[in-house]
Amino acid sequence: MSRRLPVGVAAGHEETAATGRALLDAGGSAADAAAGMVLTSCVAETVFTGLAGGGFAIYYDASARRTSCLDFFVTVPGLGGGTASDPPRLTIDFGGQPVEYAFGPATVAVPGLPAGVASLHERWGRLPWRNVVDPALDLARNGSTFSAAHSGVLATIAPAMLLGAGADAYAPAGTFLASGERLRHPGLDASLQLLRDKGMDPFYRGEIAAAIVGAVAADGVLRAEDLEAYRVVEHRPAHVDFAGARVQSRGDDLDDLLGTLGQLGEVGTDRAATARALVGVLRTPPRRAETTNVAAADSDGNACVVTTSLGLASGIWLDGYGLHLNSMLGESELQRGQLGPGERLGSMMAPLVVLDDEGPLLVAGAAGGSRIRPALVQVLVHCLVEGLTLDEAIRAPRLNPVPGVIHAEPGLPDEVVTALASQDLLVRPSLDAYFGGVSGVDRTGPAADPRRGGHVAAVAP
Repeated sequence: MSRRLPVGVAAGHEETAATGRALLDAGGSAADAAAGMVLTSCVAETVFTGLAGGGFAIYYDASARRTSCLDFFVTVPGLGGGTASDPPRLTIDFGGQPVEYAFGPATVAVPGLPAGVASLHERWGRLPWRNVVDPALDLARNGSTFSAAHSGVLATIAPAMLLGAGADAYAPAGTFLASGERLRHPGLDASLQLLRDKGMDPFYRGEIAAAIVGAVAADGVLRAEDLEAYRVVEHRPAHVDFAGARVQSRGDDLDDLLGTLGQLGEVGTDRAATARALVGVLRTPPRRAETTNVAAADSDGNACVVTTSLGLASGIWLDGYGLHLNSMLGESELQRGQLGPGERLGSMMAPLVVLDDEGPLLVAGAAGGSRIRPALVQVLVHCLVEGLTLDEAIRAPRLNPVPGVIHAEPGLPDEVVTALASQDLLVRPSLDAYFGGVSGVDRTGPAADPRRGGHVAAVAP
């Protein structure tokens, strides 16, 4: 017997969540809602994601009791030959941690997002494609509301985001766009209208594909052959048993979420011991990548989680299409080995589903680069070991150990602070987007991270 998740959506922006709710209200599946939310996030959450990026989806099919993973992450260009110029670089300071990024045409990888969203809808959607795309198209025509969370992020990453036409979008009056103002990307509606009317083809062998190649050809290696060869990959997820439940995820994420849970093993209710164990398995060098996440559960018990990213910023915008091209080849945190043309870059994104004998306990994903793994692991410990709801687990204070210091949020239990005090514990003044953003649905309903301005919408059965 399968126990269904409540019907609802969770996302990182109010307008993204509103799209998901409207599609579920219209009788859409979890895939319809997730696909529509991803496209809306490409309008409203462009400091984190965009149509020229990539990502991963986890889909739980209730009728088949089967979980599938769609990999639509970016691939390495070069199938058409050519040599890239050495890209320019800049350094972004993330709370005292300088991280170097490359930008420009040579950093642009082959985008997967248009193909991925189309595949997600084709595979499990039930509404007409036009209905799924229209909410994002309407928002692109009218502009979206710039959120407080995005305003805070923009202040940090402005040196990258204001490159090229980014200055017109994010600082139209010469100052950073403020919370509540309208974010507009002229031409983005044209891209979404092509996606609605012609599907993904214009992005891989049509007019947008030609514009992408033209924009990067002088200094990059991305060519028509790379775009034409792109394919979405569907596979069965890997799994690990943890705290009496089965956690399913990609299994090939760069930070090895499932392996981390396996290393963590059996943890109990001794919070100090658990905190020490978490520090032991989570400590890694600091890395940063911008991502966003959406989650949906429908009335038939299906559930979907999608995590997407554009990288930080390439500074290459397509005139007339409002598209900011990804900078994945310039993201140092993704460069962990030599890859050839056509191969997929690695990613830390790890959307997941947790199952017991009755079906999904929860579905969730996270944004935040190297903070994805610690955010999700700590949320799972709170839910599966301590019995917290997903909303309670997301709101609980987190820690993030890096070499030499343990970053932490206020509100950790006294016994945890005492246990970690000798390890250079640095407690920040408030909950912080630095610690990642988790969103998902559990058996109590949808939940989204306040650190990233998250929004939820429950739908009456």
